[in-house]
Amino acid sequence: IYSWRGAQVENILKFERDFPGAKVIRLEQNYRSTPHILGAASGVIANNGGRLGKQLWTERDVGEKVKVIGVWDGPEEARRVGEEIDIVRRSGKSLDEVAILVRAQHQTREFEDRFIAIGMPYKIVGGFRFYERAEIRDALAYLRVVNQPADDLAFERIVNVPKRGLGDKAVARIHQLARATGTPLTTAAARILDTDELTGAAKKSLGRLVGDIARWRDMATSLPHAELARQLLDESGYTAMYQAEKSVEATGRLENLSELVRAMEEYDSLGAFLEHVSLVMDNEGGAQDPQVTIMTIHAAKGLEYDTVFLVGWEEGLFPSQRSLDEGGVKSLEEERRLAYVAITRARRLAVIIHAANRRIYGQWNSSIPSRFVAELPAEHIDTETTMSGGASLWQANWSDRADPFADVARGTGRGPGWQRASGTGSTFSTKPARVVESRSSAISLGNKGRDDLSLGMRVFHQKFGYGLIAEIEGNKLEIDFEQSGRKRVMDSFVTLTP
Repeated sequence: IYSWRGAQVENILKFERDFPGAKVIRLEQNYRSTPHILGAASGVIANNGGRLGKQLWTERDVGEKVKVIGVWDGPEEARRVGEEIDIVRRSGKSLDEVAILVRAQHQTREFEDRFIAIGMPYKIVGGFRFYERAEIRDALAYLRVVNQPADDLAFERIVNVPKRGLGDKAVARIHQLARATGTPLTTAAARILDTDELTGAAKKSLGRLVGDIARWRDMATSLPHAELARQLLDESGYTAMYQAEKSVEATGRLENLSELVRAMEEYDSLGAFLEHVSLVMDNEGGAQDPQVTIMTIHAAKGLEYDTVFLVGWEEGLFPSQRSLDEGGVKSLEEERRLAYVAITRARRLAVIIHAANRRIYGQWNSSIPSRFVAELPAEHIDTETTMSGGASLWQANWSDRADPFADVARGTGRGPGWQRASGTGSTFSTKPARVVESRSSAISLGNKGRDDLSLGMRVFHQKFGYGLIAEIEGNKLEIDFEQSGRKRVMDSFVTLTP
């Protein structure tokens, strides 16, 4: 199923042609999941063109419908999952039968922090806990040296990461001077530069590191700590080290570093964040106790759980934008096969969650529900949103179309199955748009409108959902919203849709 492991779906699709007379046997009875779970998964995978058709069925009881929940942001997503799992635990069911499946490793951090806070035991399968990952430990070591120069363990970890030409002998001389003078390694490193103990490239390289640490400490007094971390990782060469690798693993490590910076934004100071990390890393929990399983969808192939939470189902995250950029339609179909795998890991209950906002580099960015959410058949799902505006807020309106990468269809009057399950099909006005002349002879600079908006554009508003721009007056818009009718809003509150 995974192309990065060498799989080619064409091997199956062309098998009958390559081996005439071969008999195709469809294994269609499912013994794991309920009819609603199978129906939801089948509705998604049916959108793939490159597949041999089959219709799964089961003799199991119909069970609960797949839940589709819209939340405001990542922290609320983690809180909501924690609350849902607590309900499962209080009902007497084992946490060993609960799993959270993420598309990418960096997504685990939010849940790990939340579970530590509420005392929910968990384990990471197929990888390390977030703060135990090598790249995170390296980044934290840099931050600890800046925050507390006397932290010798942190200095030892970063003195030659990335490689800067400091061999074992050079590091041993720094240790020797530190022991002789009773000073921290950072102090000894600065002092040894005034001697002839080190020469040539090693001395020059150590001098740059000592100077960088001093400069980063100065920056820490005035620069926000998250921005400090970004600059530190760039200026140290640590980010460039992984960028140069150009591998899937390196990309994952860079995503983890970005998530670390996002986590820092939630704390008032660098010291407060590092204290939080220490508490998290000290909290291992009892390995023999029942635990919630957190893993990537890739790692979940072949596994099954009574209750499965499928988080981060938003465009760009799942399906992965990087995969779409690299492989186009072929990668989209592989992502859709992943969605099928994810849903069918559940025996009794599958819960799909998507957030309206994600914080990236200190800025809140609006998210659009995954096209896979739009492909879920209405008869197999129950939808819920935690915000005002109802399900209309979450309308993605991914309509049936030949080109999976075509612009979102406008004015189809149907809307996706998950939306129709809530009775929120598209009924927005198709009346022609027009530009309204200003009611004032002059518009102040404060009322100047955005230059990236024009009539007929499809936009997204956090309260009213999706709609077409009908009128523009300075920085005010009149929009025909697909569920809320015509509304007058400020242009700063809308985002363009893909």
